[in-house]
Amino acid sequence: MGALDAVAARVAAGATVEFRPRGGSMVPLVRSGDLVTVAPVVAARVEPGDIVLVRVAGTTYLHLVSAVDHERQRVQISNNRGRVNGWTGHARVYGICVAVGGRPRPRTAGKSP
Repeated sequence: MGALDAVAARVAAGATVEFRPRGGSMVPLVRSGDLVTVAPVVAARVEPGDIVLVRVAGTTYLHLVSAVDHERQRVQISNNRGRVNGWTGHARVYGICVAVGGRPRPRTAGKSP
């Protein structure tokens, strides 16, 4: 189990978690090592542009929601460089990024249970 899997388990259990993700696929929204805060989320409330903690095709990511299909209860996940990771069900959307580097993310109010 990877580091993001452990964070996802805590968020799925209802905790709001701070951690420092690694990698460059979300620059400039999230830089490697930035302190991020992720809170539980109601997946049916997410919108394109939200940053979510999610599992897609067996891998856990902190990536963007690029499209939604709430009728089929799924979201499309992409990085911030144009790569689409794929679609995943609402049950695999664990949390929403509510802050990066202590700065609140826009449009997150009302998306946590």
